Amino acid sequence: MPAVSTTVPDPSRRYRAVILDMDGVVTDTASVHALAWKQLFDEALSQITSTLQAPFDAVHDYLNYVDGKPRTGGIESFLASRGLRVPPGSPDDEPGVLTVHGLAAAKQGYFQAILERDGIALFGSTVELLRVLHARGVPLALVSSSKNATAMVQQADLEKYFSRIVDGNEAARLGLPGKPAPDMFVTAARDLGVEPAEAIVVEDAISGVQSAKAGGFGLVIGLNREGAAERLAQAGADVVVGDLAELDVAALVVAPGE
Repeated sequence: MPAVSTTVPDPSRRYRAVILDMDGVVTDTASVHALAWKQLFDEALSQITSTLQAPFDAVHDYLNYVDGKPRTGGIESFLASRGLRVPPGSPDDEPGVLTVHGLAAAKQGYFQAILERDGIALFGSTVELLRVLHARGVPLALVSSSKNATAMVQQADLEKYFSRIVDGNEAARLGLPGKPAPDMFVTAARDLGVEPAEAIVVEDAISGVQSAKAGGFGLVIGLNREGAAERLAQAGADVVVGDLAELDVAALVVAPGE
């Protein structure tokens, strides 16, 4: 698909770092998450309420309520959309406990089972961009609400490309609110030694685009993996593409010493 732009990237402007989301940007795991969420909610809704509920929609509900958010935030957001809630519970709650943390634990189990069965798929154009930028010495960071992010990057042998990874575990350790708050992206930029305005962010989630925009990042690229081009633009993406092969991101970045 052609790029859908709200602004055309200024070819004379150069950025000093690139920060990427993981699911849907680097790894093709958004569909795995969507399936895991569907398994979780289709089972849980009947336990939470006796009122007949429509099944979880792996496109609409996923994009609007859980995509890009921390696990617990996604659970609260989706249940609120149905006028439902469960107690927060404790981070120690096991799968099967009808609390936010218990549901989060169950979702993690579904996700791991699907991933072990199907493996990790990568977006080749993103990996090629990582290779090119890393070879030039451009600072790169990964920002993901997923607590699986670091392990998945290691499994895919991509850890060497990133100077900084801010994932769900790191956010919890540092007390950072998840997307759409900008804190995770701002922390990554700071740790790379750049101001947000000097960095490019690549995101496929509405909440992630909102996060980067709120953080004042210089260029926010929205990846339209799920037919959400207009919503990505409305959320603040400066340019929306279907794949990074459609935009010469490397030409917009200057490496140290160049």
